[in-house]
Amino acid sequence: MIKVLITEDSPVVRGYLKYILDSDPEIEVVGVAKDGEEAVEMVALTKPDVVTMDIHMPKMDGYQATRAIMETYPVPIVICSASWNPEEVDKTFRTMEAGAVAALEKPRGMGHPDSEASVTELLKTVKLMAGVKVVRRWSHDRKKSVPKKDKERKVTQEKISASKDIKLIAMGSSTGGPLVLQTIISGMPKEYPIPIVIVQHIAPGFLAGLAEWLSRTTGYSVNIAEDGERLKPGCAYLAPDGYQLGIDKSLKVHLNDEQPKQNLCPSVSYFFKSVAKTLGKQSIGVLLTGMGKDGADELKLLKELGAITIAQDKETSVVHGMPGEAIKIGGASIVLPSTQIAEKLVNLTIKTENVES
Repeated sequence: MIKVLITEDSPVVRGYLKYILDSDPEIEVVGVAKDGEEAVEMVALTKPDVVTMDIHMPKMDGYQATRAIMETYPVPIVICSASWNPEEVDKTFRTMEAGAVAALEKPRGMGHPDSEASVTELLKTVKLMAGVKVVRRWSHDRKKSVPKKDKERKVTQEKISASKDIKLIAMGSSTGGPLVLQTIISGMPKEYPIPIVIVQHIAPGFLAGLAEWLSRTTGYSVNIAEDGERLKPGCAYLAPDGYQLGIDKSLKVHLNDEQPKQNLCPSVSYFFKSVAKTLGKQSIGVLLTGMGKDGADELKLLKELGAITIAQDKETSVVHGMPGEAIKIGGASIVLPSTQIAEKLVNLTIKTENVES
């Protein structure tokens, strides 16, 4: 049984969350907290496998409670947020900085057309996050929890060298992605001469907040891509909700609402396939933490076309599904911890000498 502690100030939402979680035979609700202060106390008493965390609460909000929990009794925390509130979205990403592993929009009520999908997503996320290993935060600096001496590991024995005319950095990420993207983008030079395009799976309503949070915390220009827009160097672009993103040879964005076989929109697979078709070895593919296998086959396709491909390692991934699948099928040229990806991208694209691996 997966033991869950619910933290939510609204009695109605508390009851609904308990009803949803109790309906799954693999989950046991071991406690219900009405504010962050109560949640901190109950974590030590109930020893849950997962905590669901509201953001806006009296006495102690979700951000403060997450910091306290991660410093005293670290446990996977899943944020259940009202994503339409800009202030709450901003605090959601700050809470992820403090140690929360995933963020979801609060489940839709019965009768809403998205009710079943939101309930399914909550149950799936809670079960998956129960197996995530988290670390105690001895300070509020999340970087201290990441080993500093991780070594790069090559997956294959081939000699890797960068093309001199790389035109695009193509990234895909899902669960755990926002913090990894923050780490990577923070390490990129502000005048980086190559555009970065990212497909990040995220709950509807959070994307604009993610773009704003990444821009503010990294100092880099991060925007949501628009149809017909030509990509610019020194900028990062996020694929918009509900659209597939493709790129043509002139680095022009093409959006459509085509649904892929995995029913993901946007899809890393669709994006990487477009990059493979138009740019091939003039791109670098990067597949980051996330559940499932979206983008794994297409990362291998990029590699077969001569592109350098990077997969995040297991140790720094919240979920090693997507990059792990790419590594398993031979789609990654290089495997790196999240803390070393930015440096590698800079070395591959700005330095002219061959890269030692």
